[in-house]
Amino acid sequence: MFGNKKQPPIKSLIAQGTRIDGNVLFHDGLRVDGDVVGDIRASDEQPSILVISELASVTGQIHADHVIINGSVKGPVHAFELLELQPKARIEGDVSYKALEMHQGATIAGQLKPTAGGAEDKPTLKLAANNG
Repeated sequence: MFGNKKQPPIKSLIAQGTRIDGNVLFHDGLRVDGDVVGDIRASDEQPSILVISELASVTGQIHADHVIINGSVKGPVHAFELLELQPKARIEGDVSYKALEMHQGATIAGQLKPTAGGAEDKPTLKLAANNG
């Protein structure tokens, strides 16, 4: 998805020192430096990017196309395209992704589940026919 197109711009920020109790719906890009207690969900209408910085803490579900985490997340993470886990990422919950990039030091306490869409991109295997 992001291979041929440039990434959407980050237009919104939840700054350090800010705490949101409730669900967050965003368009394009969102950077979280503060605390969110609730689900964070990207709009389905266009590509999205979500950055959880090393200062941030999220307790709730995350749904976005491209997710970059370097902070703390307690809850399931759903990256519909790419999930990047940077060295200080701490996740307590199941993680689903199409593509995964995980740096040394990142931790996940949960299951890793590649999405089914990734399997369709692989070439099909064919057995060679026996001659004779």
